[in-house]
Amino acid sequence: MTMLPGRAWKRIFWLLILLTLCTISLLQYGLLIIRQLEALIPMGVCTAGQMALLSDNFTGPLHPWARPEVLTCTAWGAPIIWDGTFDPAKAHQKARQQNFTIGLTVFAVGRYLEKYLARFLETAEQHFMVGQRVVYYVFTDRPDAVKHVTLGKRRRLRLEHVKRKQRWQDVSMGRMRTLHEALGGQLGREAQFVFCMDVDQYFSNAFGPETLGELVAQLHAWHYHWPRWLLPFERSALSAAVLAPAEGDFYYHAAVFGGSVAGLRQLTAHCTQAMERDQLRGLEAVWHDESHLNKFFWLHKPTKVLSPEFCWSPKIGQRAEIHSPRLLWAPKEYTLVRN
Repeated sequence: MTMLPGRAWKRIFWLLILLTLCTISLLQYGLLIIRQLEALIPMGVCTAGQMALLSDNFTGPLHPWARPEVLTCTAWGAPIIWDGTFDPAKAHQKARQQNFTIGLTVFAVGRYLEKYLARFLETAEQHFMVGQRVVYYVFTDRPDAVKHVTLGKRRRLRLEHVKRKQRWQDVSMGRMRTLHEALGGQLGREAQFVFCMDVDQYFSNAFGPETLGELVAQLHAWHYHWPRWLLPFERSALSAAVLAPAEGDFYYHAAVFGGSVAGLRQLTAHCTQAMERDQLRGLEAVWHDESHLNKFFWLHKPTKVLSPEFCWSPKIGQRAEIHSPRLLWAPKEYTLVRN
């Protein structure tokens, strides 16, 4: 075997050092660079004919042409709601005229309760459906530990006890069955429309009746510019959540979804049954209930899609198209809250 001379070994050594440093730099800073570059990937455009047909029973006339830099419609004719495409005053007026009660459900189990719940509720009182009739449903394993929050007129808080699961994944997946039962009970009787949200986020701007619809999905802030083949759908053919490479419209975030009581009963039933089928096979979808949510919205198209402005991650940084973030991700302290 021919031995490399000492100078060649030194050259290889320093090349390895340089490669290691480049790799570390890419891991620390490269993701931010990539995130800024992905904003250049076009989202698609709506034709004039498609935009002319967009309307909404909850907002009055929509103005999709006000945001030409982003996609404001879906291929099946549903609006994608961005700041500037609706009149907030008209949306509130139409909702008040119809005298809706709007439910907001949130799960605060284990350490998620003390870490996130108070801020979630306090900011919801400032920004969520202000001026409307609202009922909060907090599902928690410790109702006595929920701190008092001063509520405005026509707003109520109900505490629902749930058992704590051993794994956080089981809490996430189990909420679909719990929501389905609640929608068939008191929640379904006192609310006409319901939003289901994760607790580890907080409101930062108005989240109003412009978001209401029969089936409402949320574009995931980390994936809305990605081409379909890159989206993190479940790809295992053994799972009930599977989507083939040619399937899937957008990647939706399970941190925010909503709709009418009937629409959500259908959604939660689908996800519950699909997860139980996977469980019987010893399977778990890659993104748990979110994978099944995306399968449902492929089979049953949402009637309204919320832009990433309605659930934004500050870690992505500023983007020109994100005018008015409505809901912000709180810092994800997984080692603290999931253990």
